[in-house]
Amino acid sequence: MENTNAAKMAERYCALGIGISYLLLGLAGFIPALVSVPGTDVSYIPLNESPTAYAAGFGYIFGLFPTNFLHNIVRCGVGLWGISSFLSASSSRIFNRGFAIAYIVLAIMGLLPFAKTFFGFMPLFGNDVWVNFLAAIAALYYGIIIPAKVEGVSVAQRS
Repeated sequence: MENTNAAKMAERYCALGIGISYLLLGLAGFIPALVSVPGTDVSYIPLNESPTAYAAGFGYIFGLFPTNFLHNIVRCGVGLWGISSFLSASSSRIFNRGFAIAYIVLAIMGLLPFAKTFFGFMPLFGNDVWVNFLAAIAALYYGIIIPAKVEGVSVAQRS
């Protein structure tokens, strides 16, 4: 029983940690002083330089993570979902499993030349690949592997 409760709390804290991280990263993308235009030291995006949806707000958060306005909204939404899923073990398990699957796919897409801009909607390349992959691995571990170990079944036997 003690292991079960500890595993559930670990799952919940994983969802909370991912949620806070992605919410902060998404909010940072909306702060012009934290987003730099590629190839310059300019820390703001001029409005007349954003003619397409992809280019709207395009830049690098902290000079490291490529982003645009849509990507910031997605990060904030994922972050809020992760934070709200902390309220129960079942919702955090659903979040961790969904996040793991979705973000492993996004990390792979970021490596493919034809999909690294999410088909023209948001950037998935550069440092986003490894951040998405590492967060997805953590969610996979706490959402699938740990619950299987606690229940005493192999991951392959889980439905």
